[in-house]
Amino acid sequence: MPDNIIPIFLPPYSPELNPAEKVWAKLKRDFTNRLFKTLDELDAYLCNLSCSITKKEVMSIGAYSYIISNPFWTIIYFNLV
Repeated sequence: MPDNIIPIFLPPYSPELNPAEKVWAKLKRDFTNRLFKTLDELDAYLCNLSCSITKKEVMSIGAYSYIISNPFWTIIYFNLV
């Protein structure tokens, strides 16, 4: 493994510790209870939905105190915002 890669091990099932789970939850909330007549309509809706989320939104939805408080992640976080 390269020296600049730092593995962070999570418990076997811990969606509350995975920032991506919150982003997927937002997408699922926006997608729930909608009916589509065709697959093309569904595809267009999902594309628009996923493209409408801004980087700032993803950073705020996926932000966890354990990530922000760690100096290593703080540098990465503030370089992305």
